[in-house]
Amino acid sequence: MSKKTNYIKGTFNCAETIIDAFNKNNDAHIPVAIGSGMGTGLTVGSVCGAVNAAVMIIGFTKGRECYSDENQAKELTSKLLKSIKDEYGSEICIDLKKTGVSCNDIIEFSYIKLEEILNIKG
Repeated sequence: MSKKTNYIKGTFNCAETIIDAFNKNNDAHIPVAIGSGMGTGLTVGSVCGAVNAAVMIIGFTKGRECYSDENQAKELTSKLLKSIKDEYGSEICIDLKKTGVSCNDIIEFSYIKLEEILNIKG
């Protein structure tokens, strides 16, 4: 499996990295800045920024614009979170760090699962 993201500590945070990789790999134009406040679990160790960004991309690509439209993003988000919990036991940044999950690992896993869930062939 080839690496799909390019996380380098001290550059983009985990969320920005997910958005940047999605843009580059899918010719998308989601503003990377949307992820700037998501890193380090929304800056307080809460839901991992990589997970947050992946959910945001699901909403951007599969979300609805009208309340009467089907909400595909809800089911796809649930799949993403289930796969992360199955793999790591949590989507909470502080818990991931306590169990030794590196930022690189959760970023790469979240990104690969995002593309799988969106049915993007890489």
